[in-house]
Amino acid sequence: MELKDYVRILHKSWILIVACTLLGIGAAAAYSLVLPAKYQTTTQLYVSVRASEGAATGDLVQGTSFARQAVTSYVDVVNSALVLDKVVDELDLDTTAQQLAPSITANSPLNTVLIDVTVTNTDPVEAAEIANAVGATFADVVTNQLEKPEGETASPVKIETIQPAVVPANPSSPNVPLNIVLGVLVGLAIGLGTAVLRSVLDTRIHSSHDIELVTDAPILGGIALDPEAKKRPLVVHADPRSPRAESFRSLRTNLQFVNLDAGPRSFVITSSIPGEGKSTTSANLAIALAETGASVALIDGDLRLPRVADYMGVEGGVGLTDVLIGRAELADVLQKWGRGKLYVLPSGRVPPNPSELLGSAAMKRLLNTLTEQFDIVLIDAPPLLLVTDAAVVSKLAGGAIVVAASGRTKKNELVASVRTLESIGSHLAGVVVTMLPTKGPDSYAYGQYSYGNFEEHDAPVDQVARKKTGRAAVGKTAAKGRRSLRGAGVK
Repeated sequence: MELKDYVRILHKSWILIVACTLLGIGAAAAYSLVLPAKYQTTTQLYVSVRASEGAATGDLVQGTSFARQAVTSYVDVVNSALVLDKVVDELDLDTTAQQLAPSITANSPLNTVLIDVTVTNTDPVEAAEIANAVGATFADVVTNQLEKPEGETASPVKIETIQPAVVPANPSSPNVPLNIVLGVLVGLAIGLGTAVLRSVLDTRIHSSHDIELVTDAPILGGIALDPEAKKRPLVVHADPRSPRAESFRSLRTNLQFVNLDAGPRSFVITSSIPGEGKSTTSANLAIALAETGASVALIDGDLRLPRVADYMGVEGGVGLTDVLIGRAELADVLQKWGRGKLYVLPSGRVPPNPSELLGSAAMKRLLNTLTEQFDIVLIDAPPLLLVTDAAVVSKLAGGAIVVAASGRTKKNELVASVRTLESIGSHLAGVVVTMLPTKGPDSYAYGQYSYGNFEEHDAPVDQVARKKTGRAAVGKTAAKGRRSLRGAGVK
């Protein structure tokens, strides 16, 4: 991962990171509130060796060295039962020496004869009393029991308190500022780790960058997400000045520069899985191409779940299947749409053998006829990973366009689709990313741009013909189609 990938993760998951950080702060604050306050106080003892009167300097040095070595052992004596039992009895504490020992720590600074005895307790006054009692009892035990020679009246070791313990004014724990800082750090670390892990484990495609990691095929365009897409699928016609409509025009421009080695200008538009927007992409691209004055034929090649007729508002009772089985002439079922040179060929009846029909010689002849009469032929085909229909038609067409939905299509699904086309020798013209968010790190560029308010008089004069039912409507549509097509030279 590069630096820009981490920046993208931060941009994309900043809410998660902030939430984890706030949770860390909240947990630290709650812990600080629940934890009982504890007070800490320290008494300091000085250990020395008595020197006889008139002792030489060497004897003094030797005594000091002995004291330094002795304090390392004395530290372990501080919270021993020999000392603490007497402290418990002296202060009449409601505890035992074993229970009191963990709250008492003793240490000696390096190369010194000092011993620091620290006591931690929930009661500040009791903490100071225990610390002073431990210091006094420890000195008594060492000098009168442990280090007193037999027959001697005094011990050569002398222990004095040089700093008695005082009642602490503020609790030593919980340390609220420190806990909050730790909570911030822990929450931030969890948030960042979760964000990076989620990004690494996320196999879905979110932007053109993800597609570049999967295939070398050119990215022809990106279509922004429109929550109202189901209500107005033909956005190029219904709202021509919207950012989403402009993205289809950008796709149209890029498609016009696709090099197909002087092959037929026919494209199969498919996807990896259902619901990626291939049919709406086909319809809107066809309208955008017709706006330039080009003659366009839009074929609904999805013989299993046709959508083009519903989107375009044309009669779909007869169409491609009828032409392929010889029950109807092409000129009778091609339907003119709008005022441009856009013609729609519905799917017709759903056949029992879609793959065989789409790969038949009749389909090849039909495409040859359409590519001769029209500038561009677009074929809406079923998803590649579910059935073989799109792969079969792609062999007859000049190229295939794969639609991948942001946040829906998985990388391995797109890889499988590309490999399917490559394995049969089909030409992959490019990839179109749909459902791109208009905000966030994966947002589409046009999401920040619009033409402004769109007045009613700016709309195209021609409107989509409403779908009609019944054989009479089919006959009228076919007759109208014959007149328009024969006028255009299609037989």
